[in-house]
Amino acid sequence: MNVAGNTILITGGSTGIGFSLAEEFVKAGNEVIICGRREEKLAEAKSKLPQLSTMVCDVSKHKDRESLYNWVICKFPELNILVNNAGIQRRINFRKGIEEVINKENEVDINLTATIELAAWFIPDFLKKKEAAIINVSSGLGFIPIALMPVYGATKAAIHSFSISLRHQLKDTSIKVFEIIPPIVDTDLDRGARGPVNRGIKPEEVGIAALKDIKNDQYECVVGMAQNLVQGSKTNFDQIFNNMNH
Repeated sequence: MNVAGNTILITGGSTGIGFSLAEEFVKAGNEVIICGRREEKLAEAKSKLPQLSTMVCDVSKHKDRESLYNWVICKFPELNILVNNAGIQRRINFRKGIEEVINKENEVDINLTATIELAAWFIPDFLKKKEAAIINVSSGLGFIPIALMPVYGATKAAIHSFSISLRHQLKDTSIKVFEIIPPIVDTDLDRGARGPVNRGIKPEEVGIAALKDIKNDQYECVVGMAQNLVQGSKTNFDQIFNNMNH
C-alpha cells in the first residue's frame, strides 16, 4: 500500500503507539488526524507535531463515535485510512464479583465496540476511494493472554478475529485490512496495568515496523517478541501460558 499522500484518522493518537503511528505517517507525507479523551494530551501531541489535526472524543460512547465520523467526513472528505488504536487495559479479579467490572472504564466498549462501529461508519465511504485501509491494533496477548487482564486479552483476540473476517469481506474492494500485533510496549496503558516496572519496547519501534509492513502489504504486522506469542499459540500454547501466568 502507498504510505504517502493519505488522509488518516488515528483513535487514541495522542500518546503511546497511536502517537508513534501519527509521527511515522506524518514523516511519510500524510495528513493525520488524531482523537483522544484528554484535551491536554491532544494539545501536548500537537505541540510536538504541529501538523496534526485533533479532536476530543471518547470512543467508548456511541454518540461520540457518531460525532467523530460526521466531523471527519465533513472536514476531511479525502480520509482513506482509519487506525483503530484506542484501548485500555485493566486488572480484573473475577473472584471479587461484578463490582470489578461495572462502574469502571469498560474495556469492551473502548477496545472492541469502538473498533467495530467505527469500521462500519467509515467503510461505505472508503469503498468509493481508489485505495483505503482499516488498521486495527490488537496485541500478542490476544493470542496467549495474561490472566490478570482477562477482558483485555479477550478484546484483543476478538479484534484479531474481526480483522480476519473483515479482510475476507473486503477482499475484492479497494479497502485493505491490516492488523498491528505489538508485544508489551512502554506506554501508560501497560504501566497502568502492570505497575511501575515495564520492560516493554518503545512505541517508536511499533510505528516504524508497522509502516514498513503496511508498505509491503503485510496484513498482519507482528512486532518483536509478539512473534513468540503468535507462533506459540499454535505450537506450544499451554507451556507459554503457564510460564506467563506462573
